[in-house]
Order: sequence, then C-alpha cells, then structure tokens
Amino acid sequence: MEEFEVYAAIGEQGFSQLIAAFYKQIPSDDVLGPLYRGRDLAGAEQRLRDFLVYRFGGPQRYIEQRGHPRLRMRHFPFAVSPAARDRWMQLMLNALETTSFPADVKHVLHNFFDSTATFLINRPE
Repeated sequence: MEEFEVYAAIGEQGFSQLIAAFYKQIPSDDVLGPLYRGRDLAGAEQRLRDFLVYRFGGPQRYIEQRGHPRLRMRHFPFAVSPAARDRWMQLMLNALETTSFPADVKHVLHNFFDSTATFLINRPE
C-alpha cells in the first residue's frame, strides 16, 4: 500500500478514531502529560488528525488552515527527547492496536510514525 492510499482505506472516521485513542492516553501519562499540561489538548488532537488526513491522501484542511507543516519548527518549543519520542511511539502504537485497520494500513502508519517521531527529536536525554 502506498501512503497516499491510506485515507481511501480508513477515511476520516479511521483517523478520528486513531487520534482520539492516542490523545485519551496523554493526560495521565507521566512523560507526555506534562508536555501538554495547560495546553489546548482538543486543538492538538484536531491539528494532528488534520495533518494525518492531509499527509495520507485526504482533504487538505491542514494546509489550508496552517500552511506548510514545518514539523521540526512547530515542535522545537517542546522538549522532544529520545525518551519522549519512545513514549509517543508507545502511546500511538497502543492507539493503533485499538483500531480494526487492515494490516497494510497499520504497517504504513507505523513506519511513518517511527521515522517522523525520530526526526522530531530536538533535545538530548
């Protein structure tokens, strides 16, 4: 499966389900919870969902509203250490396991999350 085919396979509802399951874990998480404390969690959820929808072949709401993703720049204010990256991956994989997505969709998403989370590391341990 190609990345641009993921949206056609799971649609808006699939991305909504995945991202809701991910953000449900955040407030109680001892590593990522503090990074989000006092921030607009619902807004963060919407931005990630819209980004993924766009990135994987769906409507371009993210680009229309926020422009180029510039992921490293947008994440620089947050301390993304290797430990934070690993926890983010753990929670996202937990969320991915709650879905009934086809195996090839899960594989594409897992690979994307893994490489992108590593790319966003901006602080040492």
